[in-house]
Amino acid sequence: MEGFSVFVLFFLVLAIVIILMGVKSVQQGSEWTVERFGRYTKTLRPGLNLIVPVMDSIGAKINMMEQVLDVQSQEVITKDNAMVRVDGVVFFQIVDAAKAAYEVNNLNHAILNLTQTNIRTVMGSMDLDELLSKRDEINARLLGVVDDATTPWGVKVTRIEIKDIAPPADLVEAMGRQMKAEREKRANILEAEGLRQSEILKAEGEKQAVVLDAEGRREAAFRDAEARERLAEAEARATFVVSEAIAKGDIQAINYFIAQKYIESLKDVASAENSKVIFMPLEASSVIGSLGGIAELAKNTFNKG
Repeated sequence: MEGFSVFVLFFLVLAIVIILMGVKSVQQGSEWTVERFGRYTKTLRPGLNLIVPVMDSIGAKINMMEQVLDVQSQEVITKDNAMVRVDGVVFFQIVDAAKAAYEVNNLNHAILNLTQTNIRTVMGSMDLDELLSKRDEINARLLGVVDDATTPWGVKVTRIEIKDIAPPADLVEAMGRQMKAEREKRANILEAEGLRQSEILKAEGEKQAVVLDAEGRREAAFRDAEARERLAEAEARATFVVSEAIAKGDIQAINYFIAQKYIESLKDVASAENSKVIFMPLEASSVIGSLGGIAELAKNTFNKG
């Protein structure tokens, strides 16, 4: 009886061990492949799973979460023969555990080498200026190429980012001089534009001043002509009045005319620039008589009014 009890106990323990071997608990974010006698049969999802003990075994434990790989720095020769050092990062996620386990050996190493090769290919077809200014375009081109290449491995490449592009020191110095020259060129252009605008404004101001001066002269000429016209009208009126007086036999009118012309002649002689001393006979009584005639004529005119 004791031997039978030991046998039963051993059988129970063995049964428990076999059952435990067939129960598998998979963590969230992971998937396990199952092999039966070395051949893939199925994939275990997160949670509690059962397999056939002894016959089935766990093949590979695959991390299904998004992962990141650092792409080591490498030298790349650009299209214009510039040597630059480039590094980056790759973000990927396994979407098919079976393919990731059995379609490629050392998945991470394969993705890294594929990314490095395509970095040299893509960036080697571009000029240095394009590398420095079109980083988003480079990332997009790399993502498309690498994602297509890793699809048979059950991998989805989500992002590829170029972290740093480092040209040689002498090239950086040359680029600095070029940028300085470009800034000075832009500054000179802006200064020239400012001077040009200033000259234009100055010319416009002078033009406006000339226009205003011409308008002023035109207005002055108009007023001068108007004054001469009024003076002529006044002289004509005076001549008409004197003519009427003469026609009526008024001798004082003749004296007025003579005295006016006589005084105007004296004024012209006195105002001449080449006259210094003037000797001329004057009959004061004649002038006074003429002035008296003028007064008498004016008196008669006012009395008639």
